[in-house]
Amino acid sequence: MQRRLFVAAGAFVALRPAYAHHGWSGFDTTKPLWLEGRALRVAWRNPHAEFELQPAGDLRVPEDLARRRLPAQTSAVDGPGLLAEARVPERRAAMWRVELAPLSRLQAWQVEEIKPGDSVAVLGYTTSTPRDEPVLRAEYLFVGDKVYGLRSSPA
Repeated sequence: MQRRLFVAAGAFVALRPAYAHHGWSGFDTTKPLWLEGRALRVAWRNPHAEFELQPAGDLRVPEDLARRRLPAQTSAVDGPGLLAEARVPERRAAMWRVELAPLSRLQAWQVEEIKPGDSVAVLGYTTSTPRDEPVLRAEYLFVGDKVYGLRSSPA
């Protein structure tokens, strides 16, 4: 009996990070956040690309953000509503881990690989339960004059 409990506990511990690592359920999608700054370390791999973002020192939501055009995507996302509600995070951190989409979706959007030092901005969500490490799941990625919707494929 103890062996079964040990095996079950081990399986739970092993699977928990994978479960928590995917999907949107662990993120507070009612509070869109805006981050912009410089990409530092970049991991362009599956299950999704991610990078460390060093926020700009004077981080604020751009005045024109709510008026920016967004690309159509296959999921029903109220992009204009999210842009209008965007706020900078209350949590001031020197570094954020930004989770993007799977590589197949980034390829569908023709997102060029982000390199360390690139200027990027993201609109996304932080975790529902606070973590030691600040994490943002990107809904929209802004690189140069391009915008990518990352919830689903291009429409």
